[in-house]
Amino acid sequence: MITIGKEYLQTVIRRLKYYKDIAEKAFEQLDEKDFHYMPNSASNSVAIIVQHMVGNMLSRFTNFLTEDGEKEWRQRDDEFEIHNYSRQQVIDLWEKGWKCCLDALESLHEEDLLKTIYIRKESLTVIDALNRQLAHYPHHIGQILYIGKMLKSEKWKSLSIPKGQSQQYNQSSEIKDPAKKY
Repeated sequence: MITIGKEYLQTVIRRLKYYKDIAEKAFEQLDEKDFHYMPNSASNSVAIIVQHMVGNMLSRFTNFLTEDGEKEWRQRDDEFEIHNYSRQQVIDLWEKGWKCCLDALESLHEEDLLKTIYIRKESLTVIDALNRQLAHYPHHIGQILYIGKMLKSEKWKSLSIPKGQSQQYNQSSEIKDPAKKY
């Protein structure tokens, strides 16, 4: 029997894997130089966004239940510096962060959901902390997609329902079950 807590954990993992997947589909459309494009000095490149997300994931999900989510060893300001990583280095960092995140999530049990954890000394239930990350990561993935669309313009392959095709999509007889994909 699936309980609400187990369903919640499965849903969190499934949604995060979905967002990971669409970011990776964006990466496939980007050239090496595209990972470092910055529209202006106040903006971040795809590489910098990935650096930040990975720093956040490693900090938040290393010893998730037992240590503050803002680790002393984290160098958050450095995450926003240009490191000129190659495309492959950015992708390797990405995988490292997601492995830490997903491994931690997959180790959680229903009884962990109401435990108190800390992020920057702020107490949160595990549910609240997970919801926080469910808002944070898609926010940055949206930035990655936007940069990709700007760079590729008409060559961009839509990662959702293409413009002008909503009705066709809605009338499709195919049942969409994200649980089967992830």
